[in-house]
Amino acid sequence: MAEKVTSLVVLGDSTTAGVGDPVPGGWRGVGALLAGAFPGARYLNTSVAGARVSSVRHEQLGAALAARPDAAVLLVGMNDTLRSDFDARRLHADLDAVVGALAAAGAAVVTARFHDHSRVFRLPGPLRRALRARIDELNAVVDAVVLRHGAGCVDLDRLAGAYEVETWAVDRLHPSELGHRRLAAAFAAGLAELGREVPGRVSQVCAGGARVTALHHVGWLVLKGLPWLWRRGRDLVPHAVAIVYRSWTGRPEVSTGAVAPPDLAPPPLSRNG
Repeated sequence: MAEKVTSLVVLGDSTTAGVGDPVPGGWRGVGALLAGAFPGARYLNTSVAGARVSSVRHEQLGAALAARPDAAVLLVGMNDTLRSDFDARRLHADLDAVVGALAAAGAAVVTARFHDHSRVFRLPGPLRRALRARIDELNAVVDAVVLRHGAGCVDLDRLAGAYEVETWAVDRLHPSELGHRRLAAAFAAGLAELGREVPGRVSQVCAGGARVTALHHVGWLVLKGLPWLWRRGRDLVPHAVAIVYRSWTGRPEVSTGAVAPPDLAPPPLSRNG
């Protein structure tokens, strides 16, 4: 028999903070939409725009555990792939600590493995290959942690509509309202598969969001899109250059940090860890 959810927590970065699904006065997004499927349950969203896996571990996990969750959703990692200090071993340690602590506290945990973001946000060839390699390493980390702790996992590459334009906001970095609804429904299904009762459903009919116009698209591109591409491009350039060099010389790809196999991963933290 499915267990009732009395406390739902959502941890992560700008996506779980709701960016891409504007409503009057702020953002709504996947967390709030998912919470609507659990009427009566306490809901806490600790997500912060720009968060990385380490910041979730050290800045969000404590508050999440204090909420005594029996269901938890975690979406984080893309920001790490876009930084020059990307380190898969460190990512593995931090993600394992977060998922392990939530699971040890009795929460059913659902996280996500990532899609090919370069199919959504177009990048020059070398940068696209560099980002794809980083995402592959991140997904290997997610797979190992999910297997070790028996967590649920939403594969964004296989999510219905993942590569449709309507799924994405004007920035092509965050889900649109429809994208958030699709993601929330997938997380709800993941929690149900882990034995949690999901009494409501996440509607796939867009309603209540702010209207996005062509002017928003142009404004984002000029004021935010190009500056963002410049900043993140500089972080990825060294890795992209290394990939191009190896392709010219015929040398094999070298991982930036091998992922520890599940049986060698550090043990889950206690509630006070």
